[in-house]
Amino acid sequence: MTTQPNESETALALFQAAIEKSYSRKLTIADLFTAAAQLKALGLDRRAAELYKHWIAFNADDPVVYAAYFNFATALADSGDRPGAINALREAIRIQPDFQPPYINLGRLLEDSGLVGAAVAQWMALVERTAAVNGESVAHKLSALQQTGRVLESLNKDEAAEDALRQILEIDPKRQEVVQHWIALRQRQCKWPVVQPSERVSLADLANGISSLSLANHADDPMFQLAKAHHYEKRSIGRPKRGLPERSLRAAEPKRARKQRLRIGYVSSDLREHAVGFAMTDVLESHDRAHFEIYAYYCGIARNDPTRERIAAAVDRWTDINGMDDETAAKKIAEDEIDILVDLNGYTKDARTKVFSLRPAPIIVNWFGFPGTMGSPYHHYIIADPVIIPEGAEIYYSEKVARLACYQPNDRKRVVAPQRPTRVEAGLPEDAFVYCSLNGMQKLTALTFDRWARILTAVPGSVLWLLTGTEQTNARVREEAKARGVAPERIIFAEKMANPYHLARYPLADLFLDNFPYGAHTTAADSLWMGVPIVTFAGRSFASRVCASLVRAAGVGELACASADDYVALAIELGKDRRKLAGLRDRLANVRETSLLFDTPRLVGDLETLYRDMWRDYESGELPRPDLRNLDIYHEIGLDLDLEKIELLSDADYRTLYQSKLAEWDAAYPIEPDARMWRPR
Repeated sequence: MTTQPNESETALALFQAAIEKSYSRKLTIADLFTAAAQLKALGLDRRAAELYKHWIAFNADDPVVYAAYFNFATALADSGDRPGAINALREAIRIQPDFQPPYINLGRLLEDSGLVGAAVAQWMALVERTAAVNGESVAHKLSALQQTGRVLESLNKDEAAEDALRQILEIDPKRQEVVQHWIALRQRQCKWPVVQPSERVSLADLANGISSLSLANHADDPMFQLAKAHHYEKRSIGRPKRGLPERSLRAAEPKRARKQRLRIGYVSSDLREHAVGFAMTDVLESHDRAHFEIYAYYCGIARNDPTRERIAAAVDRWTDINGMDDETAAKKIAEDEIDILVDLNGYTKDARTKVFSLRPAPIIVNWFGFPGTMGSPYHHYIIADPVIIPEGAEIYYSEKVARLACYQPNDRKRVVAPQRPTRVEAGLPEDAFVYCSLNGMQKLTALTFDRWARILTAVPGSVLWLLTGTEQTNARVREEAKARGVAPERIIFAEKMANPYHLARYPLADLFLDNFPYGAHTTAADSLWMGVPIVTFAGRSFASRVCASLVRAAGVGELACASADDYVALAIELGKDRRKLAGLRDRLANVRETSLLFDTPRLVGDLETLYRDMWRDYESGELPRPDLRNLDIYHEIGLDLDLEKIELLSDADYRTLYQSKLAEWDAAYPIEPDARMWRPR
């Protein structure tokens, strides 16, 4: 019998004694589980698996042998034997089809092996078997449905994923993670109204679970967005553990004397072929290395690409923190003595917000990756500009507002494919006026589509060019056009392609129509870079105001309208007045190299000035304290509002709405005074 590495004599004796009892059928299944757990605790996963194999061989008639097979599968998987684990789980199911846990694990192993269809089949088999109403079976059914929905969503099987998640909500409408994914799926499919209650699932349940990013797509309500961000942070991130071993984090350290160079750390999952990565490369290459050291901490997908390589080459140090847990990653950042840590993710996919909660740097900044406030106790600043967060709008942000001249970074070296397609090659009519909106489908709302239909109706022969969704979503959008009196064939879809080729086709469009309330950001900068004007209007929320900032910075500020009606009118006017449109396109081309929007050296210089100011605040003991007062109350108020219709309110009516709700609350439960929407009488 061979000995595993690091196997002690005590462990070997434990293993041999258990094997001998298995031969003689004197080892009960309870003792088997105990012995295997002891071996696993010693790091001897293969020994644990071998013990299960021997016990099953000589105790196959035991009435609960299926449970041994289940644990045998776990031990095999832990030791790296995935095929053996799959076979063991199938045997557990064969022996006891009503034993539910193996279905979940078997599905996960099949998914990990690339057999997604077989994985879903296992989970759905469990769903069909869990008809009995008891706590355990319901829990297993919900788990199987959630796994099914997760995998189908990742495969862009949106309708099937939505159905699986809806079944969960009909059983348990309080599952906020499920609500979050269900709403995101409906947004991606343009299923309107997106927030659709039922007899079992209330509007408040759905508003409670909606993610911060989906809320930005759904509602122009910055106060509820602040409250939602805070609610999510408390629920999903929460207070870090106390007494972490060898904790080397910096929040409580004495302030250090100014160094020659400030160390800036950027944390993101998107420093790659992604909108954030595309926009940030030029910034990272342009920092003043005489006064700043630049560190990048990457937490995205494990795949190399030209943008990631360019960023890694630009920074002083690149660290992949994917293999680190949150505490380890935070300690690494602290050991690097980062002075200012910049969060380029916010509440987006693959973010490592818990790392920030451990406060690994004295100053933490929210910039660019997430269009709104973090509502956290550890993000000190949010970087914006005077258009995105105008004077007086600071009440909607927990962080102190720091302003650049223009918030949006851009890459002056973006690669555009030399082959410029024709309209025919892109599936567009040669002589039509082409409106485009090349944002993701999740940004399209019913109210925005109403406006677009009015524009298309008023400009005969015009078409609307959209970035494609799934086949079913495209068909749904065309049906929505037909319902608004627009021929479905006037809606044309652009296939997704690599960024250089995507940029090359922009000039085929005449005019870009912005979405609302989540407008075009990097997409707008791309459109303006390629000489295509974009019509927009600003709302109240961060995401709704970025495009207005960009067109002003690009030198065509008249394209930022004062209202939705003005937006429709201007889009119609430009669709009919080719001369005026040509003048705008010429101006964009002429000022591209000199406009504020694409002046990366100025942006980086201004950014570095902000970093120096932040460090000065820290040194003088004036680091801002995030304002989190009354946010639970604002969240409760938001749960009862018709969020989709909030954008139709004037700013005055919007404030009056919240003030009246706050007064109702204060009458029953006195509210701590704050300087946001309401002051005490």
